[in-house]
Amino acid sequence: MSSRARIPNRWLGLVVLSLTQLMVVLDGTIVNIALPQAQVELGLSDGLRQWVVTAYALAFGALLLLGGRVADYWGRKRTLLVGMLGFGAASLYGGLAQSATELIIARGLQGAFAALLAPAALALLTVTFTSGRDRNVAFAVFGTIAGAGAAVGMVLGGLLTEFADWRWCLLVNLGFIAVGFIGGLFFLSESRADGENRYDLLGAVTVALGLGSLVYGFSLAEGGWGQPSTITFLALGVVLLALFVWIETKVAQPLLPMRVVADRIRGGAFLIQAVGGSVMIGATLYLTFHLQIVLGMSPLSAGLASLPLPFAITLAAPVVTRLLARFGPRYLMIAGPLVVAAGLVWLSFITADGDYAVQVLPGMVLMGIGMAFVFVPLQNLALLGVAAHDAGAASATTNTAMQIGGSIGVSIFTAVYVAVSASSGAAGADPATAFTDGYGATFIAAAIGMVVASAIAIGMVRGPRLREMAYDADGGADTGAMRALPVH
Repeated sequence: MSSRARIPNRWLGLVVLSLTQLMVVLDGTIVNIALPQAQVELGLSDGLRQWVVTAYALAFGALLLLGGRVADYWGRKRTLLVGMLGFGAASLYGGLAQSATELIIARGLQGAFAALLAPAALALLTVTFTSGRDRNVAFAVFGTIAGAGAAVGMVLGGLLTEFADWRWCLLVNLGFIAVGFIGGLFFLSESRADGENRYDLLGAVTVALGLGSLVYGFSLAEGGWGQPSTITFLALGVVLLALFVWIETKVAQPLLPMRVVADRIRGGAFLIQAVGGSVMIGATLYLTFHLQIVLGMSPLSAGLASLPLPFAITLAAPVVTRLLARFGPRYLMIAGPLVVAAGLVWLSFITADGDYAVQVLPGMVLMGIGMAFVFVPLQNLALLGVAAHDAGAASATTNTAMQIGGSIGVSIFTAVYVAVSASSGAAGADPATAFTDGYGATFIAAAIGMVVASAIAIGMVRGPRLREMAYDADGGADTGAMRALPVH
């Protein structure tokens, strides 16, 4: 029996999986525009305000590897459905939160259940679309949604905040959950890894503590990189992650088999994903602050002003898909980050009295085009050559890179912003100018990160397997589909 016959309604299943991915990604940023309103109502300090964003990304990233193994062993469809229910409950809790602590806890719980949802969704995509034209069309759709989701979250957050209440930025998930859960029941097929399966709990605890320590250390850098507490947590994070790697080489069934990340192409894709996450989650947060705090836009206006970024990603994706078939992923992965960097450099020249159409719009369009070059091939590269038994772990690593990159990005950009804006204010600048000086510095820092991502692509995204990616005879001209041929 063919793969098509075994998997019923797989294109409707793609809709369910894409909807799940959209919800997971946009929830990383949907509260960004609502933060000023939530801060006033719940009495959040400036330090706690950052943790509304970081708690989600940190819990998500720290638990993703375990979530990937749960999906592999327990069943990917079952894990997806349970994750949906938990995510909905956490969203309801956050939407009804009466204190800053409750909101931050709810965001952490959302991240924890997202750690079940995301790897299960990507693993289901991998085993549902196994090769050829259909696989690449599916990954193009999924990758485009992953790239645009953060910006879509800001737009939706602005709409809900202005016309309803900031709480609806969390409660809106209940609608996604209802549609996704029912669709998942009918249009997704169960799959799981074969053989004896054991959970690597020691590895799970070690990597969660290591990533948590690392991100917390970066968040403390706002008060100074040389503080003992900053150095201690950063060093502890590095030690714990090194211990995690050692553990994974010793256990029989590791949480993250080193063969998944040791592959040069996949390793490069994971690193580029981390840098991309820092920009999409971290840098766009400060763009939102500029639109509202400096330019004085309402939440809805700020959300609409962010639309060029996802529009550029969406419009560029079909073109990128065709280029992917013609030139392969290597050149796209090299050029894409440089285009994003150019957009960030443009944004770095913002001024307190500047015009949105001149100072902001071109930079966002460049960022969107560049991100399409990155995200369309990235998901496929990150799973290139992964055995079915490791699909959940590889999927989890892809999402871990995005979320931990975003967590670290928010912390680093906050430290840069605080240092530069404080220096500007001390030099006699008015508050709006001090703000824009700080925002501009964060965009330069993000641009440097994207240049590093391009260098990673030059060094790591290369090899025979990329050259052996070729047109599908029946679909290359229309979809830019590629297939990975076996390597001998």
